[in-house]
Amino acid sequence: QVQLVESGGGLVQAGGSLNVSCAVSGRRFTDLIMAWFRQAPGKNREFVAAIDWSGTVTYYGDSVEGRFTISRDNAANMGSLQMNMLKPEDTADYYCTVDPDFYNVRRTSHYRYWGAGTQVTVSS
Repeated sequence: QVQLVESGGGLVQAGGSLNVSCAVSGRRFTDLIMAWFRQAPGKNREFVAAIDWSGTVTYYGDSVEGRFTISRDNAANMGSLQMNMLKPEDTADYYCTVDPDFYNVRRTSHYRYWGAGTQVTVSS
């Protein structure tokens, strides 16, 4: 059973930075791609970023391109999302997820395992 635990959320002012991390266990991490999604109150879960098994290929949602950076540390079985130039509209619960395959990565239906989420609040 794959387990995902997010950490690092919090409150930050607009223009600031925050890093959220995801610890993965239960399966060989290098067999998995990783993605981040977010969900604001009353809205659908939104794709944020994805990274392939080796960390070579990354994809980003349009709203975060150029501000957020996804990365992974395969030796530590962890992935991270560095968020810079944060805006109030980035306020949401952030979820990490993994899957063996790197296709349809922008779709929530592609993923079976999810973390419990970590809250990010950006004040104006």
